[in-house]
Amino acid sequence: MFRNYALLIAVTFAIFAATSPVSQPEGVAIPIHRCTTLTLPNGVFNYEKAILSTIRTNLINLKNNLGEDALPEGAEIFPLAKIPDNLLHLLEKRQSESLTDQIDMEWVGEISIGTPGQTFLIDFDTGSADLWASSCTDSACSAKNKYNAGSSSTSQPKSGFFSIIYVGSSQVSGPVYTETVTVAGITAKGQYFSPVTTMSGDFATGQFDGVLGLAFPALSNLNQNPFFNTAFSQGAVASNSFGFKLAASGSKLFLGGANSNLYSSSTESHSISSSSSGVWQIGGASISVNGNQVVSGFETIIDSGTTIMYGSPSDVKTFYSKVPGSTFIGYYSFPCDSVPSVSFSWGGKNWAISSSIFVLGETQEGSGQCVGALSGRDLGLGDDVWLLGDSFMKNVYTVFDFGSNTVGFAMLT
Repeated sequence: MFRNYALLIAVTFAIFAATSPVSQPEGVAIPIHRCTTLTLPNGVFNYEKAILSTIRTNLINLKNNLGEDALPEGAEIFPLAKIPDNLLHLLEKRQSESLTDQIDMEWVGEISIGTPGQTFLIDFDTGSADLWASSCTDSACSAKNKYNAGSSSTSQPKSGFFSIIYVGSSQVSGPVYTETVTVAGITAKGQYFSPVTTMSGDFATGQFDGVLGLAFPALSNLNQNPFFNTAFSQGAVASNSFGFKLAASGSKLFLGGANSNLYSSSTESHSISSSSSGVWQIGGASISVNGNQVVSGFETIIDSGTTIMYGSPSDVKTFYSKVPGSTFIGYYSFPCDSVPSVSFSWGGKNWAISSSIFVLGETQEGSGQCVGALSGRDLGLGDDVWLLGDSFMKNVYTVFDFGSNTVGFAMLT
């Protein structure tokens, strides 16, 4: 959940209509649907609310779990910071079974926690590694589904305390439990999670009840296996991988492999830089504009919990310097009638970003200037680390493989 507060809307995934459990574990396809778009009805990019970021928390978890040496070279744990007042007007908040994208930022649906199962709308996020769900009783949680430990025969309290602090001081916190968790008929028993009793900031108004992380255990605040790792270790799925198709329609998350009906090419797989880093990070990337490579040799984190794409400020400045008519006023824009052709490569195929996805909307109604889905930001992860979220993933079928420690891309059907 590398959610970043500049011009980004975090993708929130959740599951509707669970399928039946299978006696012999197979992959489970989960249909996902999109309700609206990032662009307002008048064609203007919606950037009025703040975005959350767990980058700082992930780095702290990595340091606590594996030690200082596990931090990426050049990584810096920034102090908590308030969003600058002069940017507030630019900002906006931000997995077969149904997922619904609300305003192109929240893909919501259901999972089950407890026995009998209690239903929650949950964010499936490849950028974090813990499961939490609402259990608070104050006004901030009045519209949310709430976990009740006393109503579950499989609820087990554990020692410790869970807390995540986000950009702008939004946070969730609560006790630690183990429970039976079911996603689309796939069940993990004794899964560590937190029924959070405190919730603030954007989570109070977000249309979801919690988050389920799909990154590596090294990122876990609970210092425990995430749901999918637990499910695989218990034989609930046959393959130690999962795949995403994100699109305007026919989107799916596939748990336990890849759904071959959704892609039309072989999968181009790339080894992650290090599983100890906790994230789905692959190196040797380059980006091209209008067929010309403009930046190369950087690392990329592939994150379903981030909506747009981020690079270092200097690299992104270089990128937009090759885009005719581009301007910068806290974010980058370019003439709407000359959208650049953008593609990424990791030494194999060039994976293009469609113009309809790269354009987030006009800066103002009738301005003729459109906001680009690539933004410059110092992520605290080193100068050569980029973050590719939904705006990249919508163009490809993406396979995350714990067994081979790879991220793979294939052409969508």
